[in-house]
Amino acid sequence: MSKKVRSVRVPKEFETLNLSGMIRECEKHLRDIESATLLKQQGNPDAAEALIKARQGDLGRKIGKLVWEARVQFGKTRGD
Repeated sequence: MSKKVRSVRVPKEFETLNLSGMIRECEKHLRDIESATLLKQQGNPDAAEALIKARQGDLGRKIGKLVWEARVQFGKTRGD
């Protein structure tokens, strides 16, 4: 059973984080997982594993870039 989150403390650096961009990247990752599942069901587990490994690294880089951009934006506004 899921728990409801009442509040989340977010560092000031992440106030400018592009949450919709992050969700879009996660949606793409979920589609890739579905594709990998279909590949595995069709009898191609090696291709499924390769797809998952490639996309996990890609997702990490893209999310990391979004976090980095938020920190840079925070640094610009903080310096003003």
